Amino acid sequence: MAAVAFIGLGNMGGPMASNLINAGHAVVVFDLSQAACDRLQVQGASVAGSAVEAVARVDYVISMLPAGKHVAEIYLGDNGLLSTLGASVTVLDCSTIDAATARRVGEAAAELGIGFMDAPVSGGVAAAAAGTLAFMCGGGADTFEKARVILKDVGKNIFHAGPAGAGQVAKGCNNMLLAIHMIGTCEALEMGARNGLDPKILSEIMLASSARNWSLEVYNPYPGVMDTAPASDDYQPGFMVDLMVKDLGLAMEIAQQCDIDNAMGQLAAELYGQHQRSGNGKRDFSSILQKLQNEVAP
Repeated sequence: MAAVAFIGLGNMGGPMASNLINAGHAVVVFDLSQAACDRLQVQGASVAGSAVEAVARVDYVISMLPAGKHVAEIYLGDNGLLSTLGASVTVLDCSTIDAATARRVGEAAAELGIGFMDAPVSGGVAAAAAGTLAFMCGGGADTFEKARVILKDVGKNIFHAGPAGAGQVAKGCNNMLLAIHMIGTCEALEMGARNGLDPKILSEIMLASSARNWSLEVYNPYPGVMDTAPASDDYQPGFMVDLMVKDLGLAMEIAQQCDIDNAMGQLAAELYGQHQRSGNGKRDFSSILQKLQNEVAP
């Protein structure tokens, strides 16, 4: 078993740290929220008074932070965590951030001989709690093998996407496509419903046909079709619209950097932005169906 420092105990980080404790690892946690730390302490974690204190004498550092600026602040510079770590420590940043910052942190770690991977996740809060997340890892091959040792206790599918930053690019591609097929699924189901079709039957038809996709099969956006989906629980997240807007913004940055005209991605970003601005940021992203239902085409 390993000694693990876990920094950032939000909706995703908290369950991930809990699963590491359940797997038998010695976990020390740090978060600005004392309540979040207390919940993990009850489960067996040690609580550190600072991030620097948390990473003393550990084998792995895992972080789950809100944005690239937070990742840069905690790892880089004379007072950053990288300056305090030995070469035997493996650093895994599971935040969803811009690829440029991930590459910058990866380069700084490499100069110090520290193994670093950007390892953003897919699957949402439910998968974080169940330990079935997908990890998209960017970094060196040797570091990836070390990362797999610990990530297998919090995830189901662990991929090596390429060098530092590649994990963030993979996450951007994935979530852009997720947004596009969720919107398309909502449009198809609402079009059928307005023409008298039962959304559940239409879903079954499309699942057995060429329109089959994850949104239909796992996360159906039409209320009452799938009992376990947020749509059947008044769109309680799940995966919030606010987070989808953030991820689509990162995907737009990636597209601009490689000069691709991702028209469908741009439209998805605009539609989710409108939905957010209408006060739906804390609702599940599948609630985009209600935007279609509330707007009558001219």
